[in-house]
Amino acid sequence: MIEQPGELALAAEFPEPDRERWLGLVEGVLGKTGAEYDSLVTTTYDGIAVQPLHTADEPLPATGLPGTFPFTRGGRPQGTALGWEIRQQHREADREAVVADLENGVGALWLRGIAAADLEPLLAEVYLDLAPVVLDAGADFAASGRELLRIWGERSAPGSELAGNLGADPLGALAATGQEPDTAALLDLLPRLDPFPAARLIAVDALPHHNAGGSDAQELGASLAAGVAYLRLLTDAGLPVARAARLLEFRYAATADQFLTTAKLRAARRLWARVTEVCGEPTPQVQHAVTSPAMMTRRDPWVNMLRTTIACAGAGMGGADAITVLPFDHAIGLPDDFSRRIARNTQSVLLEESRLSAVIDPAGGSWYVERLTEDLARAAWRWFQEIEAEGGLAAALRSGLVADRLAATWERRRANLADRTDAITGVSEFPNLGEKPVVRRPAPSEPGGGLPVIRYAQDFEALRDRADAAPERPRVFLATLGPVAAHTARATFAANLLQAGGVETPQAGPTRTTDDVVAAFRASGARVACLCGSESSYAELAAPTADALRAAGAERVLLAGKRSDATVDDHLFLGCPALDVLGRTFESLGVPR
Repeated sequence: MIEQPGELALAAEFPEPDRERWLGLVEGVLGKTGAEYDSLVTTTYDGIAVQPLHTADEPLPATGLPGTFPFTRGGRPQGTALGWEIRQQHREADREAVVADLENGVGALWLRGIAAADLEPLLAEVYLDLAPVVLDAGADFAASGRELLRIWGERSAPGSELAGNLGADPLGALAATGQEPDTAALLDLLPRLDPFPAARLIAVDALPHHNAGGSDAQELGASLAAGVAYLRLLTDAGLPVARAARLLEFRYAATADQFLTTAKLRAARRLWARVTEVCGEPTPQVQHAVTSPAMMTRRDPWVNMLRTTIACAGAGMGGADAITVLPFDHAIGLPDDFSRRIARNTQSVLLEESRLSAVIDPAGGSWYVERLTEDLARAAWRWFQEIEAEGGLAAALRSGLVADRLAATWERRRANLADRTDAITGVSEFPNLGEKPVVRRPAPSEPGGGLPVIRYAQDFEALRDRADAAPERPRVFLATLGPVAAHTARATFAANLLQAGGVETPQAGPTRTTDDVVAAFRASGARVACLCGSESSYAELAAPTADALRAAGAERVLLAGKRSDATVDDHLFLGCPALDVLGRTFESLGVPR
């Protein structure tokens, strides 16, 4: 008879992990480089310090079970195991595109900026009992909402089977356009919704705050303030708290920071649970996550597919009820059939092939995510309280408090983008000057007048636009010193930085003397040169080569590295003010604005 083994302990042969021992090993490695432990700590735009190691010893509040208060782990008992609603955005009344999406995996429609008169022909072939419709008409929500209610009323499906959202969000319209909120029009829609108990009235849209450059906590705090304002409005109109809360859906940005996205959605549910608990009826928050428009790029837009995939995964892990993946060409114009297909299939692959929804709470028990969720919730609550002390979101928007705070965050982020601390692949890092432009039909113009709308890549892309439009593309000659092995690292770095501004970078190749470098410079036709070599070659050749290049007509001489004995106009190094360096180079070359 074969003896049955006892319990298998996979880690039995390894010593029990110990935090102090881990710290000792880390400090030993860091000591060899001269770095300190604090260099491993990163800080978010909300001032949250993310440690290199999180453990179960950290004091954290109870998160409950999925579907139970405070709903941190999900608003439903099944958590993410039921998946999420694939919701596609449409910015024009294209019936064929709508039908194609619904026939190929999309479960709901998000109609942004569609006129009320276009709704009936657009939805003529849509089974509205199967495909919820979410409106987003901005300040014109009343006309669109009444029209959708009329269409619902004329369909043969029972009202209880018709779901969706009328998309009323006067506070969101105030943030985006500066137009005063029309709460009377919102209340006028309220009784008309009674025949459709599964439908919602309000979409609390936090995207205007995100798209103005705001942080995650600022986005969350503003959404809480808007939600509270709507609860007050609806309960003052006679609705019970539970019914009023169920008329709201919250819209958040999902970014390429996967874990911050996951933590943001978890924190949002916890915060809203606290608000509704105080109001007397703890209610789970319904969430619509949208891949961030601010992170989308016009240059090398194919990389947007990677960004949106990570963002979608983060939102799915965070428990979003519905997700919209914006097409990769969103920043360029209206999507074509291919980009819409990629957008919807991104979600289908994550759901059906990657099996992201096979786990009830994928992030549950991750000490890092739990800590991040807690810290983000606290930061958002402080901002929410500050808005409330100002008199509520409408008052904070009118006074400029919100705009000023978002602008301060954007300036900090913009500085990190400018020196490439926050890198943008395909734009500020690894640009492709030979890429063929992606051309799309222009998207309908968005109403302005409120908070600004930014994109993280906008400053670098503005330089690329200037370079492309110049009569002759700006050119910087890479004055490579010595053999390939001596200069290739810094030449590659310099080329990468300069090409981020659309600058061509011809180079000398292997050289032995200053005369070799000068001859190659003259042949290149460039007016600016950048020295690229090793520390040893700089000591010997940098100063005389810089002088010789100026004598040969170089109007500016740069150097790839932090220091040398040569007198140069700018240094190119990791963390240097890349945008400023490119701007000064453009000015010296007379590149038109």
